[in-house]
Amino acid sequence: MSNGQNQDQSMFSNTILKWIDDRFPLSSLIREHATDYYASKNFNIWYIFGVLSLVVLVIQLVTGIFLTMSYKPSAKEAFDSVEYIMRSVEWGWLIRYMHSTGSSFFFIVVYLHMFRAMLYGSYKKPRELVWIVGMLIYFCLIAEAFFGYLLPWGNMSYWAAQVIVNLFSAIPFIGETLTEWIRGDYYISDITLNRFFAFHVIAVPLAIIALVFAHILALHHVGSNNPDGIEIKNYKDEQGKPIDGVAFHPYHTSKDLVWITVFLILFFAAVFFAPEMGGFFLEVDNFEPANPLQTPEHIVPPWYLTPYYAILRAIPNKLLGVIFMASSVLFFVFLPWLDKCKVKSIRYRGWQYKLALSCFAISFVVLGYLGMQPATGIYVVLARLFTIVYFLFFLMMPFYTRFEKTKPVPERVVYKK
Repeated sequence: MSNGQNQDQSMFSNTILKWIDDRFPLSSLIREHATDYYASKNFNIWYIFGVLSLVVLVIQLVTGIFLTMSYKPSAKEAFDSVEYIMRSVEWGWLIRYMHSTGSSFFFIVVYLHMFRAMLYGSYKKPRELVWIVGMLIYFCLIAEAFFGYLLPWGNMSYWAAQVIVNLFSAIPFIGETLTEWIRGDYYISDITLNRFFAFHVIAVPLAIIALVFAHILALHHVGSNNPDGIEIKNYKDEQGKPIDGVAFHPYHTSKDLVWITVFLILFFAAVFFAPEMGGFFLEVDNFEPANPLQTPEHIVPPWYLTPYYAILRAIPNKLLGVIFMASSVLFFVFLPWLDKCKVKSIRYRGWQYKLALSCFAISFVVLGYLGMQPATGIYVVLARLFTIVYFLFFLMMPFYTRFEKTKPVPERVVYKK
């Protein structure tokens, strides 16, 4: 191609771009959120999970759209429509497995994203609102997963929904009325399936998209945190650019593409070779149609909600169990105010927080395992023990973080090539 042709194409592109900019601030958005948005140059692998959560969100939205084209939200036809998607729709099995596997991978990357924030204090000032909006996204993801879990109308999803919905009946005065309103009937039925379908396909995804947009705007307004917990905006060059930062595009986006590729390899390896993941991603009982007269031997929610389910079963009283389960999720919102330590990054924090965070992570994983086991014998005892450990992390935080002996925090970020 000649130089003249290149110049003509460049002029044509600039003309199109100017035409768009006169009507929509495209160039300014790209500059503000990509090419002129500076992030710390010492990002490590922990900072990839926010981007990966966006990747999975796109996968879920696209595959969800294609699934709705063949799915029928009817108690008589829902299970058969899923079978039809798997057996008769061209590439339907791939779309369904991508969606079911994507739900598990979504929670994997979100949990790691949240853990990174707890490692490096990304919930601390001035990012409290970023954290709160992120937690609202997490709450919506839990709701989205719960609503979607019923849609295959398998036996496990039916009875798990029955158990979870009945929990609302423990709320004093309004419990029974609220439970009937959620179901739309006196039991899980066709109208319940239709309601959950509407929430899963329309209401909650719209809320998630809006919250993700707000999350990114809030993040880019205050700037990204980094492994040292230092505000890079405090040190700028003569051009007003952070000395310890680099433009998000192309520097961080080029690295992100590598990790996105690795992630997609792992994702599709699960889709093609282990879509059920031994019953963790797709339960065996869900390959049988919903049967109100046949209760599964052991009713469990999806694996990514089993830590909270274990806490619920660890409490003998139904109302207290619901309160503890709700509190176990809501406590995350208050981390910016529970944590009294001035230092953000775990690199420079005292042994108290490191020990507490380690115990919390272990308790979360163990509770997840216990939530998949029968609520009998030693499993109940261990669930109660690790429930105590879980809540002590939050309840004792104002005390053990106040008296931490921290290390000196460097004035500039530590960049290791």
